[in-house]
Amino acid sequence: MKHLTLIRHAKSSWDQSALPDHDRPLNARGQEAAPLIGSALAKNGFQPETLISSTAVRAITTARIIAEKIGFDPDAIVEDPDIYMASEGELIGVINRIDENINHAVLIGHNPGFENVTNALLRADSVERMPTCAVADLQLDVEHWGDAGENCASLLKHLYPRMFS
Repeated sequence: MKHLTLIRHAKSSWDQSALPDHDRPLNARGQEAAPLIGSALAKNGFQPETLISSTAVRAITTARIIAEKIGFDPDAIVEDPDIYMASEGELIGVINRIDENINHAVLIGHNPGFENVTNALLRADSVERMPTCAVADLQLDVEHWGDAGENCASLLKHLYPRMFS
């Protein structure tokens, strides 16, 4: 069994309209939501072996904030450009490439890909929405990351910032 947690980046800022999408930072709401979610995960003993983030500023910033809250070394976060704005199929490819020695991996990235891949992986449950900074925590019924695909997972938890405010 593999354990996969998908986290959508926290709310980003649109204040600088000329800024490329990839370079948008978190806004004030995102700066509040990421530590809130990180603290909620930490209270549940959340201890992944790897955090793999999109290279977008809003995603890597979210990853660093959450890493700090759960006691994960921010310098050990893996930045993967393939996550940035990836489709469901591309995200399954990222999942399939996770090191086999890892049993619990976290991906931090973007919608609509994260919502779509979550629902594709789930066998019975579904996640209606993945708002900003939402968490979909999944148990994959596979022995190898390379075997992850449609209908192979169960939903352990679905968290989002409004649950804690």
